[in-house]
Amino acid sequence: MRVPLSWLREYVDLPATETGRDVQAKLISAGLEVETVDHLGADLKGPLVVGRVLTIEELEGFKKPIRFCTVDVGQANGTGEPQEIVCGARNFAAGDKVVVVLPGATLPGGFAIAARKTYGKVSHGMICSSDELGMGDDGSEGIIVLPPETEVGKDAIELLELVDEVLDIAVTPDRGYCLSMRGVARETATAYGLPLRDPALLDVPGPNAFGYPVKVSDPAGCDRFTARTVTGLSPEARSPIWLRRRLQKAGMRPVSLAVDVTNYVMLELGQPLHAYDRSLVQGTVGVRRAEPGEKLTTLDGVQRTLDAEDLVITDERGPIGLAGVMGGANTEIADLPRSRTDSTGGTPTVEHTTTDVVIEAAHFDAVSIARTARRHKLSSEASRRFERGVDPQATAAAAQRTVDLLMLLAGGTAEAGVTEVIAPTAPHTITIPADHPDKVAGVAYGRETVVRRLQQVGCDVYGQDELIVTVPSWRPDLTDPNDLAEEVVRLEGYENLPATLPRPPAGRGLTSRQRLHRRIGRALAGAGYVEAPNYPFVSEQVFDQLGLDADDPARRVVRLTNPLSDEEPALRTSLLPGLLGALRRNDGRGSHDLALFETGLVFFPREEQRTAARLPVDRRPTAEELAGLDAALPDQPRHVAAVLAGAREQAGWWGAGRPADWADAIEAARTVAAEAGAELVVRKGQYGPWHPGRCAELAVVVDGTERVIGHAGELHPGVLKTLGLPARSCAMELDLDVLEQAGDETPQAPGISTFPVATQDVALVVDAFVPASDVEAALREGAGELLESIRLFDVYENAGQLGEGRKSLAYALRFRAPDRTLTVDEASAARETAVALAGERTGAVLRG
Repeated sequence: MRVPLSWLREYVDLPATETGRDVQAKLISAGLEVETVDHLGADLKGPLVVGRVLTIEELEGFKKPIRFCTVDVGQANGTGEPQEIVCGARNFAAGDKVVVVLPGATLPGGFAIAARKTYGKVSHGMICSSDELGMGDDGSEGIIVLPPETEVGKDAIELLELVDEVLDIAVTPDRGYCLSMRGVARETATAYGLPLRDPALLDVPGPNAFGYPVKVSDPAGCDRFTARTVTGLSPEARSPIWLRRRLQKAGMRPVSLAVDVTNYVMLELGQPLHAYDRSLVQGTVGVRRAEPGEKLTTLDGVQRTLDAEDLVITDERGPIGLAGVMGGANTEIADLPRSRTDSTGGTPTVEHTTTDVVIEAAHFDAVSIARTARRHKLSSEASRRFERGVDPQATAAAAQRTVDLLMLLAGGTAEAGVTEVIAPTAPHTITIPADHPDKVAGVAYGRETVVRRLQQVGCDVYGQDELIVTVPSWRPDLTDPNDLAEEVVRLEGYENLPATLPRPPAGRGLTSRQRLHRRIGRALAGAGYVEAPNYPFVSEQVFDQLGLDADDPARRVVRLTNPLSDEEPALRTSLLPGLLGALRRNDGRGSHDLALFETGLVFFPREEQRTAARLPVDRRPTAEELAGLDAALPDQPRHVAAVLAGAREQAGWWGAGRPADWADAIEAARTVAAEAGAELVVRKGQYGPWHPGRCAELAVVVDGTERVIGHAGELHPGVLKTLGLPARSCAMELDLDVLEQAGDETPQAPGISTFPVATQDVALVVDAFVPASDVEAALREGAGELLESIRLFDVYENAGQLGEGRKSLAYALRFRAPDRTLTVDEASAARETAVALAGERTGAVLRG
């Protein structure tokens, strides 16, 4: 909300010495977020005056139209002679009143004005547009043309109110009343301890039977509807300068008199209004829910298909407006005579000019308006206010203010009929102990201070120790005692609250699960990975890109009712789409050697869909209520994933380096499993995005049952091409929750033996398709209890020496006994048993 200080002073008698910065400090202390104070015209220096164009000479021979003008500026130039000015704009004519800046002046931005020769003429100044004066968009798209009655030679800086201060306030959702001058003025008056001149205190005639007919079919969606009619508006009437300037300073573009007046009243009182061309409204105005599939073309020219939840304004033809959001084009106010050309291309004829209007001032349900605005992606100044809460008691005053301004500025006549459709509602009351704000803030305010501050907010307060507070109609955000306590605290000053550090109870800390997640993150970071958190939203097309089967469980997603992006309407079932997207972006920006990881939740829908019950806010929910809430949520296991591309080890004086490969992805999984204290089973696998020949299936044993928890390896070339990823990119993903169940967090001290180790190396030749993990498992089982560790240290392929389709796997076997030193015969026997079992199961033979 942009608040001009000059406008604010109309409602609060601020000291003349108070600047925008001073008011900003006061409002911030009262809890408003005043982001900036704009100093309009701070570097503007005159003479800037009103002139009348006397003559216009068209200059020929230039690439663009140029005009040489003489302008009467009165005595502003010191001579009284016409001022000669060169100008390229064409939206003015001889006799028009314009704004002229004379030599010696300075325009916004430090642009100094002097006489200079241009296009073969000497130009003594400039004829100004609104942009050149820093006024913003006034819709003219050219030179400012002033009303004919404007006095020649008058100071244009004062006339156009070019010097002012504007406060830019970021209004939070609970302070919707501050989206109006009335609301900000109330806060300012309270902050300064000054009286408020409430612009809503108007003499408003009561409803009668002669008003425009209105039928509200949905009182829950529209609990108040006021209609007034003004006839005989002058088609030539235009918004006065003061009205246009206030709209511009508040960030709105002047359009036409009727539209400008409704926007002005909305900014002043916070009540959105709409004016309908009475001659285009047919029959009774109604308020109802839309019929599914109904169409409405809104004022922005877009035809919209309505939803059954949309609240619409209708006449006997159907919808004429989207309630609380935007009016319809079929009843649009015509500021100028509309022209129509017949089908033969003949002379245009005048079709229609608006002279009679029906003014709507209504109060709509905040939730309904918010949903409609989001459903149609049509946020407007009106919807912003309705969804944050509008004063329902202000509709009649806003309609009256609009009527008064139209009569004053356009010479209209207000019809005697007044329509008010009101759904009876009781004022909201809250019972609060008088010392409740004291307990909330830890400060002894006392009853008198509490009552005074609540009354300043607009509440009616009765009672002694137990206060009965009636909330004002413009504060729908005040719903419970804590809201009232917050009002007292903020008005007394947050800066006056004592600073006390909380004392947490002893024995609390991170849970074992949280400690595990942190250890995993530190371990992966220590292994050279960089954490890259991603948004949990995905497109369902990504599953096709990853090559998942049509019946893959990962394709069953939880869809969002109101997604941030229509392109990603579902919650992720895997961490890979986000990580691979991060890999692609970084690679595209020149970082080719990448190792990224993420831990986070994934989401799977439950078989039985439940609706979550609304939890109470006046007490702690029971265990049953919390369990019911959890049962309505999707399954949310935590996963860990990592992706690699480019070089895993950089080249340098220490060696040639090496690229990342499938083994690094598996090693990342082993690192995670080691932190969880779980033994990871690694074997050949095939799944989705991984290369079928370079994919490992990862499993753990939980309660005696083996469970697959993920995969690791090199990604499929087709997936890499589809997603635009670097060649030979690798990835791994694990289910951390299952891994945690399989692990043992009991700290294990390293065992130190007093007996030496016996190392035996063995090289086995197997078929190329035999997984190394199968050979390792056979060796481990065959070696028996004496085997301390086994490590694959070489893979060799040479068709000339080993034969076609064969490979050599070299393992280092370490043997050790807990109670003695092993003999060579014992170690050799264990080795031979291991080799024999590997040969039996995998066809392995010793390499000769």
